[in-house]
Amino acid sequence: VQLVESGGGLVQTGGSLRLSCAASGLAFDRDDYTIGWFRQVPGEDREGIGCINSGGGAPFYEDSAQGRFIISSDKVKNTIYLQMDNLKPEDTAKYYCGVDEAEKSWCHGMEIWGKGTQVTVSS
Repeated sequence: VQLVESGGGLVQTGGSLRLSCAASGLAFDRDDYTIGWFRQVPGEDREGIGCINSGGGAPFYEDSAQGRFIISSDKVKNTIYLQMDNLKPEDTAKYYCGVDEAEKSWCHGMEIWGKGTQVTVSS
């Protein structure tokens, strides 16, 4: 399984971005998985934002999502998205997609990671 993130960039406070994570080697409509978004600031631990799993239920979010971030998926494209609205300078981080080839109800312990995409929010 390989993950490739895209969509990061520089945005002003209050702006929006939509990140994408394309998964190859994983079939969203057949395989068991838990896949989600995380972010990391240099010198700090990686922080979970939210995940979805192969069970088809609603995404489950960590506190960092703060009601401003929404995760969605496209099972045909084997891609998940992170819609980020009302961005703040403290959202500046490298955003990663992570996956575990098991269906879980929690958003940690991912086995495979993408290389990440940088999001910078200017004040």
